[in-house]
Amino acid sequence: MKNILLLTDFSDNSINALHYALKLFSGASNNFFVLYVEAANTFLTDDLMVAGNKSIYDSLVKKPKNRLKNIVAELEEVSKDENFNFEMLIDHDVFADSVNQVVASKEIDLIVMGTNGVTGAKEVLFGSNTINVIRKVTCPTLVIPEDFTYTSPKEILLPLDLNDSIGGEAFSNLLTFANTYSEKLHLLRIKPNNEVSPEEHSDTEHIEKHLKDINYEYHVVSDTPMDHVVNSYTQTHNIDAIALLVQKESLFERFFTGSSTTEISKKLKVPLLVFHV
Repeated sequence: MKNILLLTDFSDNSINALHYALKLFSGASNNFFVLYVEAANTFLTDDLMVAGNKSIYDSLVKKPKNRLKNIVAELEEVSKDENFNFEMLIDHDVFADSVNQVVASKEIDLIVMGTNGVTGAKEVLFGSNTINVIRKVTCPTLVIPEDFTYTSPKEILLPLDLNDSIGGEAFSNLLTFANTYSEKLHLLRIKPNNEVSPEEHSDTEHIEKHLKDINYEYHVVSDTPMDHVVNSYTQTHNIDAIALLVQKESLFERFFTGSSTTEISKKLKVPLLVFHV
């Protein structure tokens, strides 16, 4: 039985991500923890003044608690034939800190959340939360793009940075996921400026060892920016999800903080599955 953390900010996008998780894990026994985090610094004096005669509890806790109850009740209703357990959690803390605490205390196996991209102020905020979870929380994370209609992740694309190894635990965790939910794995060793990759020479050995029973494609792409490779490949192949093996200062930085990051985040059309090295 897996312990899965579902993050919500009550937006339609986050609710859609929760329903994606229910469909993905249908037929298995799972514990779902549904977490809403209210940032501690949002509790301003003006908020309390607007509350009037209402208690601090009513103004800061009761309303989100009731909203979360409604969400969990809906999830229970649509999955009443499944062997799912639900627990609702509310915290008032820094977002990533709260998520880290729940991951540790509930022994979470996977985080599922939505992201709204970069087109508006509210969307930037939740996008920032998504990036903070990936950067600061060492737990596999599945990010569902805005308005994504559920499709089984039958074909997964794994772009590999120069230093990404497919012989470690992160790749092994991806294979476990792929063996359970997917039919094909696409691996792209990307060398944007035709640099020498210290890991490329060992790819053949790892592929023969780990992928002998898996349907896969493997390609090396040189002299092309990562965002162009990823976007072009997802448009020309039936890719249902993109996976990343995240290191502190390699693929993650290219993907989320450099020019490639901006372009990819704008164009992300399929779920993003992150495993930490």
